[in-house]
Amino acid sequence: MLPGIGPVNAIAVLFPIVYSLGVPPATVLILFAGVYYGAQYGNSISSILLNVPGTSASAVTAIDGYALAKKGFGGKALAMSAVASFVGGTISIFFLALFAPLLAKLAINFGPAEYTVLMVFAFVALSSFSLGSLAKAIISAFLGLAIATIGIDSTTGVSRLTFGMLELYDGIDFIVVVIGFFAVSELLYILMEDQKIKTPIQSVTSLMISIKEITASIVSILRSCVSGFLVGVLPGAGGTIASFIAYATEKKLLTDKNEFGKGDLRGVAAPESANNSASVGAFIPLLILGVPGSETTAVMLGGLISFGIKPGPLLLENNPEIFWGLAASMFIGNFFLIILNLPLVGLFARILQTPRWILMPMIMMLCIVGAYTINGSEFDVILIMIFGLVGYIMRRAEFPLAPLVLGVVLGGLIETNFRRAMIYSHGSVSIFFDSAICITLWFMAVASLLVPSIMKKVKIK
Repeated sequence: MLPGIGPVNAIAVLFPIVYSLGVPPATVLILFAGVYYGAQYGNSISSILLNVPGTSASAVTAIDGYALAKKGFGGKALAMSAVASFVGGTISIFFLALFAPLLAKLAINFGPAEYTVLMVFAFVALSSFSLGSLAKAIISAFLGLAIATIGIDSTTGVSRLTFGMLELYDGIDFIVVVIGFFAVSELLYILMEDQKIKTPIQSVTSLMISIKEITASIVSILRSCVSGFLVGVLPGAGGTIASFIAYATEKKLLTDKNEFGKGDLRGVAAPESANNSASVGAFIPLLILGVPGSETTAVMLGGLISFGIKPGPLLLENNPEIFWGLAASMFIGNFFLIILNLPLVGLFARILQTPRWILMPMIMMLCIVGAYTINGSEFDVILIMIFGLVGYIMRRAEFPLAPLVLGVVLGGLIETNFRRAMIYSHGSVSIFFDSAICITLWFMAVASLLVPSIMKKVKIK
């Protein structure tokens, strides 16, 4: 709900706490997933009341949501947001339980070559769909790969990029990278850019919404739920693209006189249903293929690996309690979120008025304490400051951070699988084109490079 914080930074701050407490992996994933899809609910409050989206995924909601708030219908917009989020999130959980096991059966045929090409596809997809320059996204990904290579090479025993510093011989902890590049850089960006919320909080007196208004929006909610889930399953797409597609689709398909852009409840329902559904769909590639589709799921992947859990085709077989525990928790979480969202939204609106001079130092304190408690090292605190400064510069230069964190997470895995594949093939690169799975993944990688430019041309047209 708080603008500029988002689920990535929330998870980054919580990570060292749960790590030090020795929380079981299944519980950690449930906690992080709750933060992830809970943030989709919270985003709508600041988007509708302040016209300040907490993340890019909620930017579309602000179009009609804030227009409704200015007309005095902010309560109706928030109620519709809660209903659409609940319906979209709940239905997509059934999709998750249905399609994930089917995909796991297919993915069981993956070998080192297939995993290598899959990770290449993940890099290409996430970089291609990143907003802005593709070249900048690729540079960001390579920077992440460079960070992943720091330390002692497990195969040859040679030190890489350590510059003679003993603290770097064990490599850089993933949590330090996340806290630095996301939480600290975000704080620097907010403080340096002086992004003050000057829009007055709109009063929320009633959240009453009629059955007729819900019925009029139900088709848009269901349609957006399906499209959002499908987009969420694609690595690199995420809630932002899902919400934009849902909004544009409904605007075109609705033949009646709609007020999209001027304050239409369906303009709130469609993107809210889509981005909640997409956040659930993103867990399929994360858990079954080990490929994150967004910054948040990339952080979750690193967390699972840190806890000794390797997401992939065998997860359902080796650790079924993690997957099915997550699916069950999502049902409970969705019910709790709608219970919280409707009665307490007036209180949440007042929380948005918390002065930044109180909020920012508290978050910074958590970042420093979290980084120090990982290894009890002051060097890690220095690293998060350095990474925070580099991350701030990257944000200013419009370099996406999602490819960077993906490079850090998958760097070691792609190197290991590439080496194994080359050993199996006696040094021949043809192994990466031998199987139907590899060819399909190469085709998808090329398509993900072309789709954004095609979408851009269609949008201009």
